[in-house]
Amino acid sequence: MTARNSGMVVALIFLAISGMARAEDDQQKAAAVKDDNGKYFDAQGNPTFKIQEDGSVDWYTFSGYRRYHSDCHVCHGPDGVGSSYAPALADSLKTLDYATFLSIVAQGRKNMAGGNQNVMPAFGDNKNVYCYLDDLYIYLRARAVDAIPRGRPPKRAEKPQSAKDYEASCMGG
Repeated sequence: MTARNSGMVVALIFLAISGMARAEDDQQKAAAVKDDNGKYFDAQGNPTFKIQEDGSVDWYTFSGYRRYHSDCHVCHGPDGVGSSYAPALADSLKTLDYATFLSIVAQGRKNMAGGNQNVMPAFGDNKNVYCYLDDLYIYLRARAVDAIPRGRPPKRAEKPQSAKDYEASCMGG
């Protein structure tokens, strides 16, 4: 693990410990109150989605959809609805806070339930996941509060320059 990744994991652990879970999320709590170059945040400063009246989603929600279906749906089912192998993340994100989500995806986790052990592998070294953690969170949050239906969002905003710059920086290009 590189020094940069190690630092990220330590920061994520700290964030996870500082706020393990939240009360059930809803569209009102998830409402975008700040726009930072096409990336939206709720009143608590957590990344969130923005759906326009015509149904267009912001870039990060769309990117999260794409990344989820690239790396996560194999275990967690299409559109975050779960499978016989892994839980429905659209349900989990109703009560899982942002920091805990980041921590679980980066570090992985083991759960024992009903005598069965479930293992979420760590994705902290997978650039195709960790460079898009916010996108994944935003997409799953939108699904969790029923802001978007199942399936590919039919319309989306253009990719902001800030997203292009971050992606190039994170992916090393």
